[in-house]
Amino acid sequence: MPSYDTTYFKLPAPLARVTLRHPDSGTLVSDIPMLLDYGSDATLVPLASVQQLGVPIVALDTSYELRAFDGSTSFAPSANLHLLCLSRIFRGRYLLIDQEWGILGRDILNLLTLLMDGPRLTWSDQRPVIKN
Repeated sequence: MPSYDTTYFKLPAPLARVTLRHPDSGTLVSDIPMLLDYGSDATLVPLASVQQLGVPIVALDTSYELRAFDGSTSFAPSANLHLLCLSRIFRGRYLLIDQEWGILGRDILNLLTLLMDGPRLTWSDQRPVIKN
């Protein structure tokens, strides 16, 4: 069970480490920190990791408006990626943000069964084990 993180956050928060894969070349960038955020509609990936992969950013004149919890707005470009998390592959267009850690939003989290154990500051994947 991964422990909540205190490196990026003042208060401990659930953080996953994911791998990004270039959809064409298969090149990988691993150990990308991603906050598990059920308040976020969309997954946001660190721009630097995508640049490291060499994945093209979808038309620079196409960006998506983001609205933060405090009501502030910003705009984000996107890229087509494969995101590997908890032995699963999520293929899609993800929004890019200019910060060291990303956010796993409900577009991915709603496909997972996770146990958030706040008192113990851990979280775990609750996928059933299939016995042969």
